[in-house]
Amino acid sequence: MSDKICRVKIDGQEREYVQGTSFLEAAAQFQAQYPDDIVLAIFNNKLVELHKHIKTDGTLEFVTTAVTNGRKAYRRSMIMLMEKAIFNLYGTSVKLRVMHTLGQGQYCELEGERQVSQGLLEEIRTQMHKLADADIQIRKSTIHTDAAIAMFHDYGMEDKSRLFRFRRSSHVNLYDMDGYKDYFYGYMVPSTGYLKYFDLLEYKAGFVLMYPYEDTKKAASFSASGKLYQTLMESAAWAKQMNISTVGELNEQIVKGRIQEIILLQEAEMEQRIGKLAEQIADSRDKKFILIAGPSSSGKTTFSHRLSIQLQAHGLIPHPIGMDNFYVDREKTPLDENGQYDFECLEAVDLELFNDTMGKLLEGEQVEMPYFNFKTGKREYKGETLQLGPEDVLVIEGIHGLNDRLLATLPSKTKFKIYISALTQINIDEHNAIPTTDGRLLRRIVRDALNRGTPAERTIAMWQSVRRGEEKNIFPFQEHADAMFNSALIYEMAVLKMYAEPMLFAIPKDSPQHLRAKHLLKFLDYFLQVPSEDISKNSILREFIGGSCFHV
Repeated sequence: MSDKICRVKIDGQEREYVQGTSFLEAAAQFQAQYPDDIVLAIFNNKLVELHKHIKTDGTLEFVTTAVTNGRKAYRRSMIMLMEKAIFNLYGTSVKLRVMHTLGQGQYCELEGERQVSQGLLEEIRTQMHKLADADIQIRKSTIHTDAAIAMFHDYGMEDKSRLFRFRRSSHVNLYDMDGYKDYFYGYMVPSTGYLKYFDLLEYKAGFVLMYPYEDTKKAASFSASGKLYQTLMESAAWAKQMNISTVGELNEQIVKGRIQEIILLQEAEMEQRIGKLAEQIADSRDKKFILIAGPSSSGKTTFSHRLSIQLQAHGLIPHPIGMDNFYVDREKTPLDENGQYDFECLEAVDLELFNDTMGKLLEGEQVEMPYFNFKTGKREYKGETLQLGPEDVLVIEGIHGLNDRLLATLPSKTKFKIYISALTQINIDEHNAIPTTDGRLLRRIVRDALNRGTPAERTIAMWQSVRRGEEKNIFPFQEHADAMFNSALIYEMAVLKMYAEPMLFAIPKDSPQHLRAKHLLKFLDYFLQVPSEDISKNSILREFIGGSCFHV
């Protein structure tokens, strides 16, 4: 360690550190000022692990488990802790597969000689706590990519071995926990001593690893999501049938020249699912209100068009209804905690008018439909009328479609609720799941830039607010749906890559959004690029990359 002094600004205070001081040492001096554990740092707008060292003057921010980057570091470190515990107990006779996110937990399955049971989970839980109490350092090292491929092949981790065959970089970062090595997509906490808060719960064919959330010192409670689980498992089963359960397998199929076939098969499979939904609705002639809701960039607009076509093929006459046209006048819109108009809360919709209008339509009355003028912030009427006949149905797209307060006065038998989301059906590898939010954010970045002239930097800046609205207004009601629809396309990241990368590289390094952009660029680097020429004009992906045959 040199004698050079580095001046570092932390929380508005200037501190002096000898060059070579670790960020972990600096964090220890400030931990008492933070209610949540410090697990990472941001130095000169670059995310760093705490074992790194201060080498220059700069500005330092601490990242705790209460914020997104810290929460993700905790969760991926917890997966490695669980891997290590399983290895210590059962060696290579039991293999862990990390699959889907369910609420604030991770659904996992085990392959090999042991089946999931309460007793088995108690053994793993006890071992995990033992490893956490030992406070074992999580070490990071770099090895040549060829060596990593060989090592993971020897470990029987073929998903990782396959993934690195397509890696452009000549080196791979590995993490070591007391001799157990693995690769992870993202940074880790410094040691196992940070990983004290978790739970393991038996669920379906596997179990759920529960993480902390709002209370960072306690595992969140688990709320069973049977419909979501079923949708995720069906998508995963189809991906397995296609031999594309991981990014490495997708890349292999691209190299073999099968991508056009894969695109056609995926679109055919999706059309088949939409057709089954339409058939289900048509078979019940009581259904008059088709309510479609889902988080941002799920492809709701294209889905509603494609569903409408299928409904027509089954003899129904669909009418699209824009819930936005039932907004209250601008001055009556509720304000959020920042004093801004909250257009995403249910109270921004004139529920009395909406329910009254839909009730009259159900009774067969002719109704003049409203139009909301976003320039004036006022509701207007332009003489557009609507009347429902025996074959007419209303297709209503809006974020509150699953909320029981919407159309609360109408009979349940007249409503059919559909939850749609882009639930990524492939993983990076057996231990690194692809966050659904990353896929949706990439969709939105590309769409907003191409169709709305919004740069990626601004889209990323708004994303946290969008996510808060989803957590409040959409996700709590997803299990109320009569049907769930997964709009993710198995090949879409390989297509979005060619659009998103230039947009993300355009974000300057001093931007607050640079960290998220860098994270997304690293994610896209796993995929081989696929051109968009073979994608049909009615594809949900066209809603984001352009060229759709629908008005989206």
